[in-house]
Amino acid sequence: MAKEKSKYNDTMQLPKTGFPMRGGLPKNEPKRLAAWYENHVYEQLQKKNEGHKKFVLHDGPPYANGPIHIGHAMNKISKDIIMRYHAMQGEQTPYVPGWDCHGQPIEHKVEEMLGTKKFNATPTAKIRELCNKFAVENIDLQREGFKRLGVLGDWDNPYLTLYHEHDAADIEVFKAMFDKGMIYRGRKPVHWCKHCHTALAEAEIEYSDEVSPSIFVRFELIDVPEALRSAGVPVDVVIWTTTPWTLPANAGVALLADADYIAVEAEGRLGIMAKALWEKVFHGVAGIEDACLYVPEGATEPWSVHGEELVDITYTHPIFSDVQGRIVTADYVTLEDGTGCVHTAPGHGVDDYYTGMRCNLPIIMPVDDDGHFYAGDGLGTGGPFSGMDTDEANPHIIEFLRERGTLVAEKKINHSYPHCWRCKNPVIFRATDQWFVSMDETNLRGEALDQVLNHVTWYPDHAKNRIGSMVEGRPDWCISRQRNWGVPIPSYTCADCGEKVMNDATLDAVIALFKEKGSDAWFTDAPEEYLGEACVCPKCGGHHLKADRDILDVWWDSGVSWKAVCENREELEYPADMYLEGSDQHRGWFQSSLLTSVGANGVAPYKAVVSQGFTLDGQGRKMSKSLGNVIDPNKVCDEMGADIIRLWVASVDTSTDVAIDHEILARTSDAYRRFRNTFRFLLGELEGQFEPETDGVPFSDLTALDQLMVARLTQVQAEVDAAYAGYEFNRAYRVLYDFVVTELSNVYLDALKDRLYCEKPGSLARRSAQTVLAELLSMLLRDLQPILAFTCDEVMAYAPAGCRGGETYAAMLDWYQAPISVEEANEYSEVLTAALTLRGAVTKALEDARAAGTFTKSQEVRISATVPSSDFALLTGERGIDLAEFFIVSEVALMENEDAEDDGITVTVDAARGERCDRCWNYREDTGVHGEHEHICSRCAAALE
Repeated sequence: MAKEKSKYNDTMQLPKTGFPMRGGLPKNEPKRLAAWYENHVYEQLQKKNEGHKKFVLHDGPPYANGPIHIGHAMNKISKDIIMRYHAMQGEQTPYVPGWDCHGQPIEHKVEEMLGTKKFNATPTAKIRELCNKFAVENIDLQREGFKRLGVLGDWDNPYLTLYHEHDAADIEVFKAMFDKGMIYRGRKPVHWCKHCHTALAEAEIEYSDEVSPSIFVRFELIDVPEALRSAGVPVDVVIWTTTPWTLPANAGVALLADADYIAVEAEGRLGIMAKALWEKVFHGVAGIEDACLYVPEGATEPWSVHGEELVDITYTHPIFSDVQGRIVTADYVTLEDGTGCVHTAPGHGVDDYYTGMRCNLPIIMPVDDDGHFYAGDGLGTGGPFSGMDTDEANPHIIEFLRERGTLVAEKKINHSYPHCWRCKNPVIFRATDQWFVSMDETNLRGEALDQVLNHVTWYPDHAKNRIGSMVEGRPDWCISRQRNWGVPIPSYTCADCGEKVMNDATLDAVIALFKEKGSDAWFTDAPEEYLGEACVCPKCGGHHLKADRDILDVWWDSGVSWKAVCENREELEYPADMYLEGSDQHRGWFQSSLLTSVGANGVAPYKAVVSQGFTLDGQGRKMSKSLGNVIDPNKVCDEMGADIIRLWVASVDTSTDVAIDHEILARTSDAYRRFRNTFRFLLGELEGQFEPETDGVPFSDLTALDQLMVARLTQVQAEVDAAYAGYEFNRAYRVLYDFVVTELSNVYLDALKDRLYCEKPGSLARRSAQTVLAELLSMLLRDLQPILAFTCDEVMAYAPAGCRGGETYAAMLDWYQAPISVEEANEYSEVLTAALTLRGAVTKALEDARAAGTFTKSQEVRISATVPSSDFALLTGERGIDLAEFFIVSEVALMENEDAEDDGITVTVDAARGERCDRCWNYREDTGVHGEHEHICSRCAAALE
């Protein structure tokens, strides 16, 4: 209720506060941040809750590669919100940020800096030195970005995966799993990036559409089924493949055991293939209209057999005519596309590999690390395609088949194909000698699934299904990489006999070496210098061990942070209470952490996991510089303030992909102003005027309206608490925003202004209102502190000591405790509902009357309202409120509608009775002469004494 200028203005208790209307966040937040670190607020907070239950949120290490982006901001702010909430619960909340420092992207940056030729000629130790320098420089860049967002943590003592203790932890976990028989060296197909020259794990693969040549090829049979020999023409098995470059490695053809196979007569040959697909291939794709099913002489039906009847039939290799292949069966063969006859190259595919192992087919690998065919004329080389890149070879192989008359048809197809997640190029499957973690040999898969499904809490709950299905279906984990920048796999090769050497003695020596010198020592120190008596080959007894050069998958490196950090740092605990990262980490860090922890210790490294979505632009597109839709959090901080980003994070459902653009941030700024203005109003009626401990009114002595508001804030507080406890920040935000905007600003605070401004200072009525304002300030300070970290800290400088628990910094606050219980508060719900229902009808009637020109201000009218008996009893009962104050009118006459069949509400608007008070502008029948004042109501006269 804004007051017009009058001679009594100076006698009114209008809001006064030093808390500015505008936050000036870009300018003021850095000053506040500096004060936090100058006064060691994070350390103070840890000290305050020392000895209490710990809540450990283990930081998933971002990659030290360039400045932070908006996804980083959402991640770190979410963690900070959680930690601030738990700290207010009295828990000790050590937060140790970390960085992932090894891996191909950093090495690639160094290669770009040096140039490939110079890079290849540079010693490994120097390359690692340059990689280390690059990582550390980017860590400093990112650290300042995270701190600017208001994230509290032990920023001076982070964990880095390049620290000596982390290198050693990698090998300690490796040893624990090796000793259990979980780690083995084997030759099998893995995703291989020919651009990055390294093996890749499933977690490092992205799938994108790729256009590939799809070909149908005749492999001529050597052993022709007896019923087909009488045809007197060549007989083939017709295969289909989308990777022609793998044909030089062909070893077999897989059929579906119980499917029907027939022989198609076309172009003077017979082609065996699945009955279900022959017309689609020969009539459709190949366009051979006269192709037909072969009916043996004397038979009445076309020739047909089950796939299993053709097992062990041999054929001539499609590339090398002096080599034979063999027909086998496999249950992954489908009758949806192709021919039902699958070209099988055990060196180029996981399914093919297992089929080859089961059926004793050779593993042929004619492709080198660069993706080029080995030179030569026989099996295991590229033959006619020697030296060609696999992609380059495709058209040449197709033309080779066409010239020999074995190509039935060719067409282009668009299909999902694996790509390297770093360089974004297509990968190939390539059989190489690698180190693997077995998922099934010691039941690692089963134990990991049990932990995921039965011992870890997931937010949202369905996230467990995502990681569960990934663990259930993943192949053995390829943990070796062929790069320079990472932690070496601690294996040796005997220079005398070629035996691979790895045992407890060598592993213990490497652990000790890495603890003292770090993993760089692997590339500079000779094995005999640190292995001691362990420097011996168990096979031949030789003492000339050569350190191998494979490094650990970077996911292993970050995955064992539970060991290197949670278990090793005194202030932390293992298992951690929580991991929080993006949903892509279900196949990445969540999973590598899970497998190493379960593998080494039999338990998950986390008790709970929060899974978040990705950040998209306002149109739902991925962010990219080319689209110009990238949101730079550093720039937003400089232009709008970090609290705007923090409020945006709290306002969206981070469990799914979330949108952000400048328009969304502008709307967030509007919401911020609502919260700030509410703080300012509360402070305006409290700062320097009211101290809860000395001026507060007991709940039982509050006015009925104020009791109603205390009951409502108690309910709201319970909702907010539940939302934070369930890590649903957006629900906490929505409850608070609706409460502040709809219930406080538009209803309660508006109704309260007359009493606050006009009542005598120190009166029970005014102190009753201020008591509730103090409760609201105390509650909002704490409920919004995890989100609006800077603004709430600013409010602390103006808030009464009792509202801030005597603290200076908002981060140090304890969680808000309402004056009454939720059960007590719920007893007021029906009264509030009845009052708000009637208010809606009154507001409509007032709007209509104002539009008709009946009055200009609501204080000029009195309301006559008829309500149902149930509402009448509530509104006139012991918890009934002053409806005139609630509706901001001069008077309310309430009548009961006793007609059971008519449960409606009627409202009549009439002119107020009495005279307008020159001070409060309310119409009162007691307005008149009071001493020296002529047009003053008795309440204002008392205030003026």
